[in-house]
Amino acid sequence: MLFDIRTIVAALLGCYAVVLVVTGLVHDTAAEAAKTGGMNVNIWSGSGMGVVALAFLAWALLRPVPVPPEQQASPEDTKPGPDDT
Repeated sequence: MLFDIRTIVAALLGCYAVVLVVTGLVHDTAAEAAKTGGMNVNIWSGSGMGVVALAFLAWALLRPVPVPPEQQASPEDTKPGPDDT
């Protein structure tokens, strides 16, 4: 599950979400509020990314990729054929 693309996407979105939420909480100035109409966009976008990251993680946990069992080689598969030299 570690190398599933959904886990990697969830980790990246989760990291960006944490950065945006912390930035929104720490660096909330009146100049930035004026740009966005009084709304703290960093917190909202960070929260949205966090929700999407949790959705990807839940998807990866609830529906893992099935790994096919390894096929055992039969003796007929290991014999050299007429084309093998």
